Amino acid sequence: MNTFSEENYLKAIFRLSQMPSVSKISTSAIAEALGNNPASVVDMIRKLTDKQLIEYDKKKGVKLTAQGQKDAIQIIRKHRLWEVFLLEKLEYRWDEIHDIAEELEHIRQIDLADRLDKFLGFPEYDPHGDPIPKANGKMAKSFSASLADGKTGSTYRVAAVRDTSSAFLQYLHKLKISIGTQIRLIEQIAFDQSLIISIDNGEPTTVSSKFVENILIS
Repeated sequence: MNTFSEENYLKAIFRLSQMPSVSKISTSAIAEALGNNPASVVDMIRKLTDKQLIEYDKKKGVKLTAQGQKDAIQIIRKHRLWEVFLLEKLEYRWDEIHDIAEELEHIRQIDLADRLDKFLGFPEYDPHGDPIPKANGKMAKSFSASLADGKTGSTYRVAAVRDTSSAFLQYLHKLKISIGTQIRLIEQIAFDQSLIISIDNGEPTTVSSKFVENILIS
């Protein structure tokens, strides 16, 4: 049985492995992802290696073993199911649910995730647009194209958000943007790469380049 800290490391390593921009999962990348100091990361890598949950090579970095990946996916599954439950059934705001799900994901009742999945109607995506793994580890496709990749004059559907921080989600709430919202790219400002957009055919609004990079589209 893995400790809560070990589960958080496995989850972080899995997420880093899914990022196209990450070619090698280094100890420094894990430290940055978790906000931990490098010394504690090295110590945890040793523990996870001893438990055969990861493989580590100084040149190639960290890689999950088959068992490590299975454990990581199950943690992520529980987290994302809890986020759906908190939003849809307990009516928490989407900027509140992540931190609560961080605690609930560590509950170890064996069949809880399966029961929760069934109760929620087997959702494919969590409230932030991330795919929810099934019991067998399979999951729907992830969205990778951002609004920054869009073409001026075209309209796109918000499929997911890359930044799930409370500050960003509160900003989206203020703009009345959620999963499924239609956004039209009207104009890009050459000076600072900011964009003028229309949200659900509303009045034009100017947003930053950082904003559009964190909106994933379909």
